[in-house]
Amino acid sequence: MTQATPSSAQIRLQTAVGAGVVLLALGLAAGAVSIPSAAGYGGVGPNFLPWMISAALLICGVLIVREARTGGFRSLEAPTDAVHGNWPGFAWVSAGLLANAALITTIGFIFSCTLCFVLAVQGLRGAEGRADRRPVAWLKDVLIGIAISAPVYWTFTKFLAINLPGLTSTGWL
Repeated sequence: MTQATPSSAQIRLQTAVGAGVVLLALGLAAGAVSIPSAAGYGGVGPNFLPWMISAALLICGVLIVREARTGGFRSLEAPTDAVHGNWPGFAWVSAGLLANAALITTIGFIFSCTLCFVLAVQGLRGAEGRADRRPVAWLKDVLIGIAISAPVYWTFTKFLAINLPGLTSTGWL
C-alpha cells in the first residue's frame, strides 16, 4: 500500500468536499429550526435527531477542511488506475440492499439490516481482494451487523417512539 502525496488540485477538491459537508450541515440545521421542539412521547422532540446529525456533520466537515488545508489527506492510498469497477462487489452490495428492502417487513429491521450488512461487507472485501467466505467470517459479520442494527432499532422504537418493522410485537426484536 503506497500513499499518494496530494497535488494542489487534489487539495482544492478535498477542501471542496469538506466545505460541501459543512454546507449540508448548515442546511440541515436551517431545516431543524422550523421543526417544533416540544418533547413527544419518547421524551425528546422531533427536532432532536436533525440537530444531532447537523452538529456531527458540521464537526466532520470542519475536520475535513482542516485536514485538506494542512496538507491533504495524507493517509489516502494511491489510486489503482483500475479501468473498470468491481462488478462482483457491486452485485454483493446490491443484493444486500435489495434483500433489506424486500425482507424488512417480513423478518424485521434488525435481521434485514444485518443481512444487508453481511452481504455488503462480503462485496466490499471481495472488491479489495480480501474475500473471506469461511463460516467464522460470516458469523463475525452477522454478530457485528446485529451489534450495529439492534441499538439503532431500539433507539428509534424505544427512545424516539418511531415505529420500525420488528420480528415480534414486543418491540425488542
